[in-house]
Amino acid sequence: MTARRGFFSLHKCLRHLLACILVIAWVGDSIAEGGAHDPLEGFNRAMFSVNEAVDGYAVKPVAQVYDRIVPLPAKVGVGNFFGNAGDLWIGINSALQGKFSDAGSDIGRLLINSTVGILGLFDVASELGLDKHDEDFGQTLAVWGVADGVYLFFPVIGPRTVRDTFGWALDSYSDPLRAVVSVPVRNSLLATRIVDVRAGLLPADKVVDEGALDKYSYIRGAYLQRRRNQVFDGRPPRLDD
Repeated sequence: MTARRGFFSLHKCLRHLLACILVIAWVGDSIAEGGAHDPLEGFNRAMFSVNEAVDGYAVKPVAQVYDRIVPLPAKVGVGNFFGNAGDLWIGINSALQGKFSDAGSDIGRLLINSTVGILGLFDVASELGLDKHDEDFGQTLAVWGVADGVYLFFPVIGPRTVRDTFGWALDSYSDPLRAVVSVPVRNSLLATRIVDVRAGLLPADKVVDEGALDKYSYIRGAYLQRRRNQVFDGRPPRLDD
């Protein structure tokens, strides 16, 4: 009875996922016909301003303190730990995209770094030739043929497209940190990961501030180009003129 209930629950989940994919594809194709990547620019710029305020007053100062007082080996270890925790989901997305060799490498990384690498604090797998990949469900949807949809900007979360927003939602639901039972521990880990990621972006702040006449447009263009490169594994086809 339990197995049967589990089967129907899985079937229901898959049906909902398929429905979402079809809706995203329809919306994305409809908007793409208009030739506008950012038809919601007014709203997005307002959200961008909110994000700049939150980042400037809360997230960035904490990241700067973290970057200044935490020794480099410790920061590397923290980054390795969270990177290792994400390798399982990366491997699943690699498999969903038909990259079975990469998926095997991703799972191998997880096993090696979780054991020999002491819960991922040390990236032993890379030294053994198992390169880290960067896959998420937004890229999987793209490989399945789902169009980008419009560009969106969310406070704290940052830039996304409609497709990548759905992908991010499933990525978040599949986050291994959700399995941590203790709420204080889980929240502490999530906060540490946010600060660590933001600290890693500090060097880019100066480049953007000095090189961008319009910071919002600069970040939008950089995000869309980066996502295109990720979807095509660094070899995107040429766009039609």
